[in-house]
Amino acid sequence: MSLTSNQIQFSKEELDGETNRLFASLSNLGWTKEICQTYAPLTLEINSLKKQKNAIILAHNYQLPEIIFGVSDFVGDSYQLSKQAAQTSAQTIIFSGVRFMAETAKMLSPKKNVLMPSPDAGCSLAESINAQDVINLRKQHPDAAVVTYINTYAEVKAESDVICTSNNALKIIESLPNEKIIFLPDKYMAQNLAKLTKKQIIGWEGLCVVHEEFSPQKLEAYRRFYPEAKILVHTECSPAVVAIADLAGGTGEMQKYVSNSSANEFMIVTECGLSDKLKVEFPKKKFIPSCGLCPHMKRNDLRNILKALKNPSPDQFVEVPLDVASRAQKALDKMLEFA
Repeated sequence: MSLTSNQIQFSKEELDGETNRLFASLSNLGWTKEICQTYAPLTLEINSLKKQKNAIILAHNYQLPEIIFGVSDFVGDSYQLSKQAAQTSAQTIIFSGVRFMAETAKMLSPKKNVLMPSPDAGCSLAESINAQDVINLRKQHPDAAVVTYINTYAEVKAESDVICTSNNALKIIESLPNEKIIFLPDKYMAQNLAKLTKKQIIGWEGLCVVHEEFSPQKLEAYRRFYPEAKILVHTECSPAVVAIADLAGGTGEMQKYVSNSSANEFMIVTECGLSDKLKVEFPKKKFIPSCGLCPHMKRNDLRNILKALKNPSPDQFVEVPLDVASRAQKALDKMLEFA
């Protein structure tokens, strides 16, 4: 299907200007000016409609480069996007990410319209657990606090004491009076946290389809070829992978590390979208191909973003039942207290 829009006609000057704007960023990924030219009508139309409809596009770090550098108003990790959703004055939020993120945005901005470009963009971690599982765990461990990773659906958040991100999980765990912590749903993150606290961490069996594929053997093989490269891994990776990393953290922490580091070579061990973003933002630094693709994150594209702005289908609107939202928001509000 052609990317050219047939709905709005733009002048040659407008199209050339947009092509050059895209090329200034995306040329760092090997995009040619001709490729940027094919995307220019779509990005122009989307950006024009945003202004007309008082809409904002929030994009996760793992999104496609044409979304991040073409139409997004804010790009970040789950925590940063949650804060933006809570603070924005826009009436409509287009969330280019996955469903649990859009649900979180809706709960933090209940009076706003929140739309998902791709309604079927899920998450293996979020799908690994449901509300009844949390209720059952509470019965088994009545003296434990439930700390739940943000990568979960609203019904799970509603049964939790506090939500966390990879960045503030340890800080939240240490702040609670409970000596037992039920940490959900990421198995590897729970194991990584258990090494950093004296508290008893009770985990779950959820895994990220991207991060579970990384192995220490692969990274050690890369290190032999690139001995000067800094290895940055997500804490959703296994403890064996985390053990050989120069940094283990979330996407926001990885970006901060690259920005502040004097090193010139990096292995970004997470979803490939972050590597693309960093290649554009730090063109003088080298990023070794060591990432994986998330099939859910990559369901979003410029076409379904345009549809969400122009003529959204009912399934693109994100709704959370009021009783679930009210309970989940209490746990989310506690998360936002931790920077």
